[in-house]
Parts: sequence; structure tokens; C-alpha cells
Amino acid sequence: MDTQVGIVGAGPAGLLLSRLLHLQGIDSIVLEQRDRGYVEQRVRAGVLEHGSVATLREAGVADRLDRQGMEHEGVELRFGRRGHRIDFAELTGRTITVYGQQEVVKDLIAARLAEGADIRFGVEDVRLHGIDTDRPTIGFAQGEISCEYVVGADGYHGVSRPSFPAGTISTYERAYPYAWLGILAQAPPSARELIYARSDRGFALHSMRSPEITRMYLQVAPDEDLGEWPDERVWAELHTRLADDSGFALTEGEILDKGITGMRSMVASPMQYGRLFLAGDAAHIVPPTGAKGMNLAIADVRTLAYALGAYYTDGRTDLLAAYTDTAQRRVWRATHFSWFMTSMLHADPGDDAFGDRLALAQLEYVASSRAQATALAENYTGLPYDHGWSYP
Repeated sequence: MDTQVGIVGAGPAGLLLSRLLHLQGIDSIVLEQRDRGYVEQRVRAGVLEHGSVATLREAGVADRLDRQGMEHEGVELRFGRRGHRIDFAELTGRTITVYGQQEVVKDLIAARLAEGADIRFGVEDVRLHGIDTDRPTIGFAQGEISCEYVVGADGYHGVSRPSFPAGTISTYERAYPYAWLGILAQAPPSARELIYARSDRGFALHSMRSPEITRMYLQVAPDEDLGEWPDERVWAELHTRLADDSGFALTEGEILDKGITGMRSMVASPMQYGRLFLAGDAAHIVPPTGAKGMNLAIADVRTLAYALGAYYTDGRTDLLAAYTDTAQRRVWRATHFSWFMTSMLHADPGDDAFGDRLALAQLEYVASSRAQATALAENYTGLPYDHGWSYP
């Protein structure tokens, strides 16, 4: 046996799992198709739930997060040219932290390599064998690894989920009739907190990555041509959709990155077969409106690391057997919340005036009802974990 746990994928899920296993004395090897530079620069999610921050601190990889992360106590819902703040701290006692996924990845890679971890980048032609035996193997162009368990944290397009035998896994999916055009701009944020705006022209989001970098999004068609969106048009549309009656001023700057991301929901079930377990985007995808993607990945591996620790320490198999049920209670709740935020804030091109009024009525309800605002705050900041424990 080369290692106890073979991990496919060096995103937040795979790297954090490797770290959490290491803290329990469990050996792992991480295989990643991309090179290190790519995974460390890949711009993805940027909002960490309260519990995700706590998990990264427990894992001992939050020094830079605590210095550079931007803690937010609420968000603003903007519609009808009026802003309505949802005060997370007052409603739930919890906050969120803005800290880019690529920064989480950098911190995890640095920590693991400093400990002498085996992380192999640029691995090609990965194949999983014997996942229904007690000695599965991970084959790849450069060799083969024998292990006791395999964790597929290789994303939606990875090899892990397709490695389930035919008929042993079901996929539940929904495609949304819009996409996000996202930009990263060299400009200080125009507001202290995130702004979710619904306008007659569609959705817009004002976010940030640092005190100098703004991250913003516009609702566009799924087949939108990025070439039809020069910088001037992007800024003009952001000004229009984010406008309010209080005199909000959007700060412009050089656009450093621009891209279009489709929006879909996907949940695969079960998240395990034999000695193979799925985590993160390999098992579920949510639209980014609810800021749940990276947080679900962290929750998955926290649950899985706990179960593997119980197996290697006490010989328990019950927690591993229950992994899908435990993880998917949170997954489906987050999937519903992401759908709720998405449908409430986006202008559906196939909808009529009736549907538009329903969405606005829901926004008004959230903005005026403490109970509704609390429910949004509870889901956005992150629900409690199923087990109360921490790493040494």
C-alpha cells in the first residue's frame, strides 16, 4: 500500500481533507491534473461561512485569512432603487468572511508542502480501479497508487463520479436560463458589504476580494458572446443595475479578468460507492447566488475527515456508511437556498409580469419580516455542523 487515502483533486476539498487527515495521523497522497500555478491562481468563490472560517482555523491554516480576510456582518438586498440591509450579526450572532478561494488553496498547499506532504501536480490520464475492493488503486500516466480509500474531489468534470458503476448513482439537475458575466477590477469596493441587486434589466452583484480589488457580476444570457461586452458596456450596465435613490456611486477601474459562467444545480446521490467517496463539486453544484460552493466542499471534507478518523482510530465504520446521508442534509438545504436566492433576484427571460411580481413580493417580505430575514441570515452565514468536535 502506498498510502491510506488517495485523493483526486487539489482544490479546497482535496487539500483541506489532506490537512485534516494529517492532523489525525492519517497518510494521504493528492493527485491534481493541473499544475500548481494554475490551481493557485484560479479565481473562484470568495465568501466563507462562519463555520468554514472556524474549520480553517481548527486546521491551522487561517493565519493569512485572519490578517487579510474581510469580515462582513451583513449584506444588502437592493430592488426598486432602494437598499435593505440584512444584519447577520444582529440576527444570528454570526458573520461571513470575504477571502478568495485561490487564497485558501495557496494557504493549504503551503501548509501541506511544509509538512512534507505528497501532492503531485500535472498528473494525466487518471483512472480508478477496484473501488469495490479493500485495496483500490489510482492509475495515471506516471504510475499507480494503492490505497485503502479513494476520495474524488476532482470537480464536476473529473473522473471520480463517472467511475461509479452504471446504475449505482443518480443525478438531479436543473439548468437556469441565465448566466453570470463576472469581472475582477482594480478598483476599491464601492460599499462595505456585498450588494445583491434586482433591476428591470436583470441581476447584478457588487462584491470584493480585497480593499483594492472589486468583484462584480451581471446577469446575461447563457449563450452570451463575451466579445459583445467591451469594458465600457460592462461598466454602463453595472451603473444602471446597481443605481439607487440614495446616490450610490460605483467606482470604476481597470478590468483584470472577465468571463461568463453558466448557472446550474446538480446533486449526485449517493456520494459513495465501495471505497470511493465524493466531495465538493464532484458531488454537487449550486448556482453562486447563495455563496455555497466552496462552503459545501469544506463541510463535506470536515464530515469525511471525522468519519475516516473514527475508522482509523476506533475501527468504526458507521460514520463512513452514513456519509451520504450526513452530507446531503446540508447539501440539499444549501441547494434549496441557492435556488431561492437565484429565483428571487434574477429576471427570468421566460417569465411574465405575474412571475416578476412574485419575486418582488418575496424580496419585500424578506426586507420587512424579521423571521424571513433571520432565515436568510441563518442560511447565508452557514448552518451548524452535525457534530461538535475540533482537531488537536
